[in-house]
Amino acid sequence: MTEITEVPEAVNPLLASASPKTGEKPRVIAVMPAYNAESTLQKTIDDIPRGTVDEIILVDDCSSDNTVGLARELGLTVIEHETNTGYGGNQKTCYTHALERDADYVVMIHPDYQYDSRVIDVAVKVMQLGILDFVMGCRIRTRKETLDGGMPVYKYIANRCLTTIENIALGQNLGDFHSGFRAYRREVLETIPFMNNSDDFVFDSQFLAQAVHFGFKIGDIPVPVRYFDEASSINFRRSTTYGLATLGVVATYWLNRLGIRRSKLFEQKTVK
Repeated sequence: MTEITEVPEAVNPLLASASPKTGEKPRVIAVMPAYNAESTLQKTIDDIPRGTVDEIILVDDCSSDNTVGLARELGLTVIEHETNTGYGGNQKTCYTHALERDADYVVMIHPDYQYDSRVIDVAVKVMQLGILDFVMGCRIRTRKETLDGGMPVYKYIANRCLTTIENIALGQNLGDFHSGFRAYRREVLETIPFMNNSDDFVFDSQFLAQAVHFGFKIGDIPVPVRYFDEASSINFRRSTTYGLATLGVVATYWLNRLGIRRSKLFEQKTVK
């Protein structure tokens, strides 16, 4: 079971400035998978341009700090997990509740201030124009800029290698397959069977392969990279595990595509 706490929009001027859903203005919901984000949550919220989102849902994965209390003070919709579900499990809750709350567009932004939330409106407008169905934030515009932003060298090298392999294998041309800034049209979340995905970090790689399988248009926009002590990041061991799991996702995609071994990751989602 999860507990949902709602605060009237008037508590937060960011939300109060957003127009209610009408026939002319789609409903945009930002979702934040959170774990010990107290020190960075306020800065992330402050960067979101006023009037660009109608609601912010924060899903807390059993934080030990005051993430939940601060989120409530800021007027966010708060969902608390009773047990830690992992990064992928957190996203499942984020997307499920965003769909239930009638989102037309869903933007995932990490509350750790690693990704620049000022670009939310840009991502949504690209989708509104029908150019893309799924927008990624690309942290890697140039090597110097990325490394100067604090990305560890080993992560940069791993990112470049994995992104190249995935682009070739999945027929895409994305600059950063492993970005945590993602925005979707409602139809993407209604189609992709994300509840079949892993509860761990490889959820992201599986979701991208699924989006390709179902024929959605994927593209990216530049997002400045920020690496600092408070920003969440997995260590070398977990990064290695994630990299190997991502290669496994690519293999699973092709085995399914060739009809050699069907995977539940690519089954048509049943909408009740």
